[in-house]
Amino acid sequence: MNIALIIAGGAGNRMHQDIPKQFLTVNEKPVIIYTLEAFERHPKIDTIAVVCVAGWEQILLAYARQFNISKLKYVIEGGENGQSSIRNGIFELEKHYDATDLVLIHDAIRPMVSEKIITENIRIAKEKGNAITVIPCAEAILQTQDGNESTESCPRDKLKRTQTPQTFRIGDICRLHREALVAGITNSVASCTLMIEMGKKVYFSLGSEKNIKLTTVDDLDIFKALLGAKRSEWLKD
Repeated sequence: MNIALIIAGGAGNRMHQDIPKQFLTVNEKPVIIYTLEAFERHPKIDTIAVVCVAGWEQILLAYARQFNISKLKYVIEGGENGQSSIRNGIFELEKHYDATDLVLIHDAIRPMVSEKIITENIRIAKEKGNAITVIPCAEAILQTQDGNESTESCPRDKLKRTQTPQTFRIGDICRLHREALVAGITNSVASCTLMIEMGKKVYFSLGSEKNIKLTTVDDLDIFKALLGAKRSEWLKD
């Protein structure tokens, strides 16, 4: 089984909106629905679960009915940060699925994830045990101590920019989170960083520059432009 776990537990304060950014409407459709549709369409995804910001669960379910997201089976309340939200989600899935089943952990605010990215995650995770979506680092990277100046650079050919999905066997990722709690690690920024902090090896799966994360208003503008370009492609077909 391949389960998509969509993390929608954040409030999205950097977007400066009155509602969580995953529920912002773009072209008469909430952002989270674009994300759910990507996994709904994928033939290798069996089930969808969403870790939802508290108070928005019924709204999410209503949107899922409206937009025919039939694979959505579980809505789980989010935690106080990203790590705890993921933990809530995987611990719930552990009750219903085998330890060897795959869980694809994905940001609700990455609505442009492609079928190819999802397929590659599943392939790599089945082969290696996990899969972290990454893209090359094209920019020059400078290291700074105070945020204002630098005398150090980082070789970009040794750097990867991580995205989601990040895919694991359910048993492995649940064990990792339990070990992290014992070690006192409670606020790692992503599943891949938690793996590294706990001394584990991660394996790469190719992402895309289009697989953007909607963090700021500028990101929202880019998303709208990408949607427009996609619509133009459909019209040509």
